[in-house]
Amino acid sequence: MQLDITYRQIWKISAPIMLGSAAQNVIALSDAVLLYHLGEIEFGAIGFVGVFYITIAAIGYSFSRGGQIMIARRMGEKKPGSVGHVFHTMLLFEMALAVLMWAFMKFATPWFFQIFLDHSPAIYQKSLEYIHYRAYGIFFSYGGIALISLYSGIARPGIIFIDTVILAIVNLVLNYGLIFGKFGLPAMGIGGSGLASSIAEGVAFAVFVAYMVYDRQNRPLRIFTVPEPDWPLTRQQLNLSLPVVANAAVGQGSWVFFFGMVENLGPRALAVSNLARTVYLLLSIPMWGFSSGANTLVSNLIGQSRHREVLPAAWKIARFCWGISMIIAVPILLFPGKILYPLLGKSDMSLIGETQPVFYLLLLILSLATVGVVFMNTLAGTGATWFGLKLQAITVFIYLGYLFVITNFTTLGLLWVWAAEVLYWLVMIALVLYYLRTERWHAMNF
Repeated sequence: MQLDITYRQIWKISAPIMLGSAAQNVIALSDAVLLYHLGEIEFGAIGFVGVFYITIAAIGYSFSRGGQIMIARRMGEKKPGSVGHVFHTMLLFEMALAVLMWAFMKFATPWFFQIFLDHSPAIYQKSLEYIHYRAYGIFFSYGGIALISLYSGIARPGIIFIDTVILAIVNLVLNYGLIFGKFGLPAMGIGGSGLASSIAEGVAFAVFVAYMVYDRQNRPLRIFTVPEPDWPLTRQQLNLSLPVVANAAVGQGSWVFFFGMVENLGPRALAVSNLARTVYLLLSIPMWGFSSGANTLVSNLIGQSRHREVLPAAWKIARFCWGISMIIAVPILLFPGKILYPLLGKSDMSLIGETQPVFYLLLLILSLATVGVVFMNTLAGTGATWFGLKLQAITVFIYLGYLFVITNFTTLGLLWVWAAEVLYWLVMIALVLYYLRTERWHAMNF
């Protein structure tokens, strides 16, 4: 399938991916909203441990990006018969990686969490309680990621939307039941939230597999022809994916560092930042969908040897992404008391009031992020993932240095801590644009 870069085509590919790639965001949002009603300690804990799990999920998602880019390239080259081979290589690696991540979460998190939560023993214990149950969902998460990358790469993402809706509904119902002890289920608190999310991912994975089995349109892709292990292809995928993984680990991991620094400002600052992060996750859903769409569209264009159209296409996708994001973001961030009350309604609305200055800043952060994420994924779609890692390393070094100075050597407060996000995206956009304009990526081939 060869694609053209029209607004209709961008929307057709990006809209379902927008929701599908937001699976972990949907889970994190429902976890945070329900635990907000349980208590401030639980709400603070889910702010930290939720970011940690999203980082783990992002590592698997990033490993699949190499497979997605290669699948889209094969479709652009009119070689659908090669897709199944790429998919199986990606799936086997994801499952092996899931075993390693499960072991890390089960056995290493007590030591790892202690590094960041040394001053908050209550939040530390609640975080361990959550991850004890949440760790089991990683197998379904990584398996589902491989399926999402397959259907994103072939530009048929409709099932991703349906599956994410199922995931969200199951997670919300079980979360409510297992946190508060409803529907005859035990009241498990934050541990119940972790268990509910793992079960929901298992249900969503089973539904996706059933759809794939009965989907006749995927027959030409040879998905059900299991090939012999192909180590050269595995190395090729890893060569594309490893820098994207490192990008995600460093980028998402910087959020863990961010909350570790905010924790030094006290529990209230942590709760304010968690509320801001929860809203940011919600508002980030469009940009992650458009960015994944950019991966597919750019790689498909290059497969058609239409290199000159890549940069104009990236700007087109970025403008579209910004417009959709602002339609959703402006009312929420300017009038959070009215919009968020149905979700976070309590007699004490002071937390929302204290977060209002950060919400104003989020408008600027989101405007930059929508452009930055699209261009980062355009760079990945060209195959220049190792150079993208260098850019990320430079940007994160500046970002973390700023955070460390602001939180340890000044009294400027939480708003200046959040301003680190503005600095991050300004530096990233400048570096990515510089590289794309050099056209050195035209020589990339895989």
